[in-house]
Amino acid sequence: VITGNYWVFTLTDGALRMLILLHFYQLGYSPLALAMLFVFYEIFGVVTNLVGGWLGARIGLNKTMNIGLFMQVFALLMLAVPDEYLSVIYLMTAQGLSGIAKDLNKMSAKSSIKLLVADMSTNVRKDSQQEKLFKWVALLTGSKNTLKGVGFFLGGLLLTSFGFQAAVLLMATVLVLVAALSVSLLK
Repeated sequence: VITGNYWVFTLTDGALRMLILLHFYQLGYSPLALAMLFVFYEIFGVVTNLVGGWLGARIGLNKTMNIGLFMQVFALLMLAVPDEYLSVIYLMTAQGLSGIAKDLNKMSAKSSIKLLVADMSTNVRKDSQQEKLFKWVALLTGSKNTLKGVGFFLGGLLLTSFGFQAAVLLMATVLVLVAALSVSLLK
Protein backbone atom coordinates (compact mmCIF):
# COMPACT_ATOMS: atom_id res chain seq x y z
CA VAL A 1 0.00 0.00 0.00
CA ILE A 2 2.83 2.37 0.92
CA THR A 3 4.79 1.63 -2.24
CA GLY A 4 1.71 1.90 -4.46
CA ASN A 5 0.80 5.19 -2.81
CA TYR A 6 4.31 6.50 -3.40
CA TRP A 7 4.42 5.27 -6.99
CA VAL A 8 1.11 6.87 -7.99
CA PHE A 9 2.08 10.10 -6.24
CA THR A 10 5.45 10.15 -8.03
CA LEU A 11 3.86 9.43 -11.41
CA THR A 12 1.34 12.25 -11.04
CA ASP A 13 3.97 14.61 -9.61
CA GLY A 14 6.17 14.11 -12.67
CA ALA A 15 3.15 14.55 -14.92
CA LEU A 16 2.24 17.78 -13.15
CA ARG A 17 5.73 19.24 -13.63
CA MET A 18 5.55 18.58 -17.36
CA LEU A 19 1.93 19.76 -17.63
CA ILE A 20 2.86 23.09 -16.05
CA LEU A 21 5.99 23.54 -18.13
CA LEU A 22 4.36 22.71 -21.46
CA HIS A 23 1.05 24.45 -20.86
CA PHE A 24 2.57 27.73 -19.77
CA TYR A 25 5.14 27.57 -22.54
CA GLN A 26 2.18 27.32 -24.95
CA LEU A 27 0.65 30.38 -23.26
CA GLY A 28 3.80 32.35 -24.04
CA TYR A 29 5.51 32.48 -20.64
CA SER A 30 9.18 33.43 -20.89
CA PRO A 31 11.90 30.93 -19.89
CA LEU A 32 12.61 32.96 -16.72
CA ALA A 33 8.91 33.02 -15.75
CA LEU A 34 8.74 29.24 -16.31
CA ALA A 35 11.76 28.74 -14.07
CA MET A 36 10.17 30.92 -11.39
CA LEU A 37 7.12 28.64 -11.34
CA PHE A 38 9.29 25.92 -9.79
CA VAL A 39 11.18 27.99 -7.20
CA PHE A 40 8.64 27.56 -4.39
CA TYR A 41 8.32 23.85 -5.23
CA GLU A 42 12.02 23.38 -4.48
CA ILE A 43 12.29 25.83 -1.56
CA PHE A 44 9.32 24.39 0.29
CA GLY A 45 10.58 20.90 -0.44
CA VAL A 46 13.82 21.74 1.42
CA VAL A 47 11.89 23.21 4.34
CA THR A 48 9.65 20.13 4.48
CA ASN A 49 12.66 17.82 4.57
CA LEU A 50 14.00 19.80 7.52
CA VAL A 51 10.81 19.48 9.59
CA GLY A 52 9.25 16.36 8.07
CA GLY A 53 11.04 13.89 10.32
CA TRP A 54 9.98 15.77 13.41
CA LEU A 55 6.40 15.92 12.15
CA GLY A 56 6.39 12.21 11.25
CA ALA A 57 7.65 11.32 14.73
CA ARG A 58 4.91 13.45 16.33
CA ILE A 59 1.84 12.45 14.34
CA GLY A 60 2.93 9.24 12.58
CA LEU A 61 4.25 8.36 9.16
CA ASN A 62 0.91 7.21 7.76
CA LYS A 63 -0.65 10.54 8.66
CA THR A 64 2.17 12.57 7.11
CA MET A 65 1.96 10.45 3.94
CA ASN A 66 -1.79 10.98 3.73
CA ILE A 67 -1.44 14.70 4.47
CA GLY A 68 0.97 14.83 1.53
CA LEU A 69 -1.58 13.12 -0.71
CA PHE A 70 -4.38 15.47 0.29
CA MET A 71 -2.13 18.53 -0.08
CA GLN A 72 -1.26 17.41 -3.61
CA VAL A 73 -4.96 17.03 -4.42
CA PHE A 74 -5.53 20.58 -3.11
CA ALA A 75 -2.60 21.89 -5.20
CA LEU A 76 -4.03 20.17 -8.29
CA LEU A 77 -7.47 21.63 -7.66
CA MET A 78 -5.90 25.08 -7.32
CA LEU A 79 -4.63 24.64 -10.88
CA ALA A 80 -8.00 23.58 -12.30
CA VAL A 81 -9.21 27.17 -12.65
CA PRO A 82 -9.42 28.97 -16.01
CA ASP A 83 -6.08 30.17 -17.42
CA GLU A 84 -6.82 33.86 -16.79
CA TYR A 85 -6.68 33.24 -13.01
CA LEU A 86 -3.30 31.51 -13.15
CA SER A 87 -0.82 34.29 -12.34
CA VAL A 88 2.84 33.54 -11.66
CA ILE A 89 2.41 34.10 -7.90
CA TYR A 90 -0.68 31.89 -7.80
CA LEU A 91 1.15 29.14 -9.68
CA MET A 92 4.18 29.47 -7.43
CA THR A 93 1.91 29.07 -4.39
CA ALA A 94 0.31 25.93 -5.83
CA GLN A 95 3.76 24.62 -6.66
CA GLY A 96 4.95 25.38 -3.11
CA LEU A 97 2.11 23.26 -1.70
CA SER A 98 2.97 20.55 -4.18
CA GLY A 99 6.61 20.61 -3.07
CA ILE A 100 5.56 20.20 0.56
CA ALA A 101 3.20 17.39 -0.43
CA LYS A 102 5.88 15.58 -2.42
CA ASP A 103 8.42 15.62 0.38
CA LEU A 104 5.91 14.60 3.05
CA ASN A 105 4.93 11.65 0.90
CA LYS A 106 8.53 10.71 0.03
CA MET A 107 9.84 11.02 3.59
CA SER A 108 6.93 8.99 4.96
CA ALA A 109 7.20 6.23 2.38
CA LYS A 110 10.96 5.77 2.79
CA SER A 111 10.78 5.90 6.58
CA SER A 112 7.86 3.45 6.62
CA ILE A 113 9.81 1.02 4.46
CA LYS A 114 12.73 1.29 6.91
CA LEU A 115 10.43 0.46 9.83
CA LEU A 116 8.72 -2.39 7.96
CA VAL A 117 12.04 -3.99 6.97
CA ALA A 118 13.22 -3.74 10.59
CA ASP A 119 9.98 -5.37 11.79
CA MET A 120 10.19 -8.15 9.20
CA SER A 121 13.74 -9.08 10.13
CA THR A 122 13.78 -9.03 13.93
CA ASN A 123 15.42 -12.49 14.06
CA VAL A 124 17.95 -11.75 11.33
CA ARG A 125 21.59 -10.69 11.69
CA LYS A 126 22.18 -6.93 11.80
CA ASP A 127 24.25 -6.89 8.55
CA SER A 128 21.61 -8.93 6.72
CA GLN A 129 18.92 -6.54 7.99
CA GLN A 130 20.98 -3.57 6.77
CA GLU A 131 21.42 -5.20 3.36
CA LYS A 132 17.67 -5.83 3.05
CA LEU A 133 16.97 -2.21 4.02
CA PHE A 134 19.38 -0.86 1.40
CA LYS A 135 17.77 -3.05 -1.26
CA TRP A 136 14.28 -1.77 -0.41
CA VAL A 137 15.34 1.88 -0.27
CA ALA A 138 17.27 1.47 -3.55
CA LEU A 139 14.19 -0.09 -5.15
CA LEU A 140 11.98 2.73 -3.90
CA THR A 141 14.44 5.46 -4.95
CA GLY A 142 15.17 3.87 -8.33
CA SER A 143 11.50 3.40 -9.03
CA LYS A 144 10.88 7.04 -8.07
CA ASN A 145 13.35 8.23 -10.71
CA THR A 146 11.86 5.94 -13.35
CA LEU A 147 8.27 6.88 -12.54
CA LYS A 148 9.08 10.59 -12.51
CA GLY A 149 10.39 10.18 -16.08
CA VAL A 150 7.31 8.20 -17.09
CA GLY A 151 5.27 10.94 -15.43
CA PHE A 152 6.91 13.55 -17.68
CA PHE A 153 5.70 11.60 -20.70
CA LEU A 154 2.28 11.15 -19.10
CA GLY A 155 2.03 14.91 -18.50
CA GLY A 156 2.62 15.62 -22.17
CA LEU A 157 0.13 12.93 -23.17
CA LEU A 158 -2.53 14.24 -20.77
CA LEU A 159 -2.04 17.82 -21.95
CA THR A 160 -2.34 16.78 -25.58
CA SER A 161 -5.30 14.47 -24.99
CA PHE A 162 -7.39 16.38 -22.43
CA GLY A 163 -6.07 19.90 -21.96
CA PHE A 164 -4.62 21.42 -18.80
CA GLN A 165 -7.66 21.75 -16.53
CA ALA A 166 -9.09 18.31 -17.35
CA ALA A 167 -5.67 16.72 -16.86
CA VAL A 168 -5.17 18.19 -13.38
CA LEU A 169 -8.72 17.20 -12.42
CA LEU A 170 -8.09 13.65 -13.63
CA MET A 171 -4.88 13.44 -11.60
CA ALA A 172 -6.64 14.88 -8.52
CA THR A 173 -9.34 12.22 -8.88
CA VAL A 174 -6.75 9.43 -9.07
CA LEU A 175 -4.97 10.78 -5.98
CA VAL A 176 -8.25 11.03 -4.05
CA LEU A 177 -8.84 7.33 -4.79
CA VAL A 178 -5.29 6.48 -3.67
CA ALA A 179 -5.75 8.58 -0.53
CA ALA A 180 -9.02 6.82 0.28
CA LEU A 181 -7.33 3.43 -0.08
CA SER A 182 -4.37 4.59 1.98
CA VAL A 183 -6.55 5.91 4.79
CA SER A 184 -8.69 2.78 4.88
CA LEU A 185 -5.90 0.18 4.53
CA LEU A 186 -3.07 1.63 6.61
CA LYS A 187 -3.41 1.50 10.35
